[in-house]
Amino acid sequence: FEATIPELQAALARGKTTSQALVRQYLDRIEAFDRDGPQLNAMIAINPHAMEEAARLDQERKAGGVRGPLHGIPIVLKDNFDTADLPTTGGSVALQGFVPPDDGFQVRKLREAGVVVIGKTNLHELARGIETISSLGGQTLNPYDPRRNPGGSSGGTAAAVAASFAAVGMGSDTCGSIRIPAANTNLFGLRVTQGLSSRDGIIPLSDTQDVGGPLARSMIDLVTVLDVTVGEDPVDQQTRGASAHIPETYRHHLDAEALEGARLGLLVDYVQESGEYADVSQVIRKATGLMAENGAEIVAIEIEGLEELRTSTSVINYEFRAGLNEYLVRSNAPVKSLAEILETGQFHPALEDRFRRSENTDETAPEYFDRLERRAELAARLVRAMTLNELDALVYPTLRVKPDFVGERQSGSLCHIAAHSGLPAISLPAGFTSDGVPVGIELLARPFDEGRLIELGFGWEQVAMPRRPPALTPSLKET
Repeated sequence: FEATIPELQAALARGKTTSQALVRQYLDRIEAFDRDGPQLNAMIAINPHAMEEAARLDQERKAGGVRGPLHGIPIVLKDNFDTADLPTTGGSVALQGFVPPDDGFQVRKLREAGVVVIGKTNLHELARGIETISSLGGQTLNPYDPRRNPGGSSGGTAAAVAASFAAVGMGSDTCGSIRIPAANTNLFGLRVTQGLSSRDGIIPLSDTQDVGGPLARSMIDLVTVLDVTVGEDPVDQQTRGASAHIPETYRHHLDAEALEGARLGLLVDYVQESGEYADVSQVIRKATGLMAENGAEIVAIEIEGLEELRTSTSVINYEFRAGLNEYLVRSNAPVKSLAEILETGQFHPALEDRFRRSENTDETAPEYFDRLERRAELAARLVRAMTLNELDALVYPTLRVKPDFVGERQSGSLCHIAAHSGLPAISLPAGFTSDGVPVGIELLARPFDEGRLIELGFGWEQVAMPRRPPALTPSLKET
């Protein structure tokens, strides 16, 4: 319960536990809290072969063949990552039972590293929203307050990791789909620089904006998975040249003193301490205050034109239909187009407006190309602001308001800043509101400066110790 990957690995090495025993414990937690208890509804499918896979990895360990720090570690995957032995549905009834021809790039890398996939997690259907509701998986609940949504679209992964259904989980982020769930469930979530990791085998939402990556309860867990999942992939041309930016291991960036001397630019326009933003802004101000107490210099800044640029540079509507259609045909899925999904009604009613908007959007429209150009301007302004102010990172709330209640449309996201610029950003647990709701603080850096974000995130973790498990999903030994 709440153990880090190194702690689990040490227990495995000493013979204190086995991979099979870990899988069994996590499955027991899923039974207790996902199917029963608060009924979080985070899992969309359980791997029926998880125990067999764990047994094989235990035998490898006994024979002296430990693959690395992930050997025998149970994980969960968002159900838009292709798995050749499990259905990949995107949460859509239109893809129920569909098994892709092979594993996606990151899944393959994880399996080569020795993970055990416990199961697949629910998501906002086809990743097209930030509340995590789908026609196949239903509504996932927030383990800190089941009346509220867990964020999305990787909300199932976030709820599962927050409730310790696995050691760590994988999500995807097109505009906040890793970082918003991380913020809503007291986790660490990283969106890498566009092109640092392959999107092969992730059901596409936007070719320009999609990335995949980990959600974790600790920085060491996040970095352990990051090391395995980044890198060049000939199938994904966006990753060309990525290897030049990847260190031997990101664990070298786990610097407990990283806040000392750091210069962080607080985007003051987004931390208003009145009205609907007050609760979150107060937590953010308190967090940056603690950073300052531990050696960081907090610089209040404003970036001219940022608000207009961040809200006028999304290309999801223009790219979703073509990317999804190509994936469905190439993978020999049971449906072949977004139009077919709409025609057959195989989707959650909450998604209809977004799906139809994408179906009726012209991807050759001049506005699409204008948005691509404005994205370059957004990135340039952000980097220029960091350079002129000699900043290590920009700082702002991941979500400006608390997670909305189930059934309501979530507002207050600042996901566009990173997603529309292609720059790396990490959401860190900032603390809790007075009524116990988690809040995330986001740090954004220059291209391929993940190492600095990891330093700052780890430094923050050591001084703040912000991780607090949900009271609704305690250790089974305590129940």
